[in-house]
Amino acid sequence: MDPALLLLVPTRSYRTGDFVAAARLLGVPVIVGSDLCHSVEERFGAHEGEVSLDFRHPARAAERVASLASERPIGGVVPTDEGTAIIAALVAARLGLAHNAPDATRRAGNKHLQREALRAAGLPVPPFSLHALADGPEAAAAAVSYPCVLKPLVLSASRGVIRADDPAAFVAAWHRIEAIVAAARSERRPSDEEAARSLLVEGFVPGPEVALEGLLRGGQLEVLAFFDKPDPLDGPFFEETLYVTPSRHPAAAQEEVARLVARSAEALGLVEGPLHAELRLGPAGPVVLEVAARSIGGLCARTLRFGAGVTLEEVIVAHAMRRPLASLKRERRAAGVMMLPIPCGGVLRGVNGLEAARAVPGVEDVVITVPEGRQVAPLPEGDAYLGFAFARAERPEEVEAALRAAHARLDIDIRPALPTVV
Repeated sequence: MDPALLLLVPTRSYRTGDFVAAARLLGVPVIVGSDLCHSVEERFGAHEGEVSLDFRHPARAAERVASLASERPIGGVVPTDEGTAIIAALVAARLGLAHNAPDATRRAGNKHLQREALRAAGLPVPPFSLHALADGPEAAAAAVSYPCVLKPLVLSASRGVIRADDPAAFVAAWHRIEAIVAAARSERRPSDEEAARSLLVEGFVPGPEVALEGLLRGGQLEVLAFFDKPDPLDGPFFEETLYVTPSRHPAAAQEEVARLVARSAEALGLVEGPLHAELRLGPAGPVVLEVAARSIGGLCARTLRFGAGVTLEEVIVAHAMRRPLASLKRERRAAGVMMLPIPCGGVLRGVNGLEAARAVPGVEDVVITVPEGRQVAPLPEGDAYLGFAFARAERPEEVEAALRAAHARLDIDIRPALPTVV
C-alpha cells in the first residue's frame, strides 16, 4: 500500500481543492485531516479517507494521527496555516518524517516569541513590547513611542492589527482588539490561552512591504518567488490587496531580504518545508515582520508556476512525500493576485461585473470565495477576503494595472443585516 499524504486543513481553508488536485496529479493518495471532515467531503468529494481532529489540542490531534498511521501508512504531512503547522510538526516527529521541531513552529506562530528569537539572533525587527490585556491600556499608552502598531499574538491575515498615532488612538485600538480576541476564542484553533491574554506593541516601520515565498530543505532556503506589495500599508489597518512578482526593487535589496529570511529561519529553528516571510524595506534597510512555517495563504499560490507549469501545491506535496522536484525556477512572465477587499460590513447579496472584470486584458480569472447571503466584515474584525483576481503579463506594471482595472469593474452589493426579531 502506497504511503498517503496527510493534508491538514481548517474547515474554512480556501486551499483544500488545490492541494487535493496537486496530489492527484502526482498520484499520491490523500487523507484530509480537518476539524469538520464532513464539510471537506461535501466540497471536494470523497478521498481515500478523512480524519476528524481536535485542532484546539495539537498533541491530542497528533496522537489520533499516530494511531491512524498504524493501520494506514503516512509518508508526508502538509499543513495549510500556523495552527496546523504545529500539528504537522508533532505528527512528523511521531512518525519519523523530516520535520520542523514543534517548538520551532510554536515560535514562528507566536508574534512575540518570534520577535524575541529574531532579536536575540541580531536580526532587524521593529522595537516591541508585550502587554497583558488585563492590565488595561492607560499605562502602556503613556509609555510607548508613536506611531506604533498593536497586534494580537496569534491571529493571522492582519486581523486585529491596528496603528495608533497617539494615546487616545492607542486606548481605542486596545479595546477594539480585546473584542476581536474574545470573538476569536470561539473558533476551532489550537488553544493558547497565554497568547490570548497578551498584546504586542511594536514601532511602526515606514516603507514598502514585500513578501518572500521559499522552501526549506535540510535547513537550506530555496527562494521560490519575491513579491512586491504595491499598495502602501500605512494603517490604521493593514489589509493586504496586491501581490506582484517578479519584484521591481533593486537586486541588492532582494538579495538582502533573502539573506535575512534564511537567517530568520535558522534563528527560529525552521529547517523543512514551505516558508512565507513578510518584510518592510525601511529607511535603514529591510526589517523582518514575519516568518511563517507555511506557504502563502488564500488562493494566492495560483499566481506561481514553476518549470513546465508546476503549481506551488505540487512542489509542496512532492517535497513532503520525498518525490524528486523538477526545476523550481519561476515562469518568465510576471504574475499577480489581488485579494479583493470587503468594503463594508453587512450581508453579501451579490457581485456584479464579474464577466467584465475577467475580460480585462491580462486577467486570468476572478473568483468570489464568499457565498451570497453570508455576513461579512472588513478588517480589522474580518478574517476573510471577498475573493481573488489573478493576472499575467510581460511586465509587473502591466499585471498591477490589469488587477486594478478588474477590481474597478466589480459592483459589490453588501447590505445591512436585518435586525433579529425576538
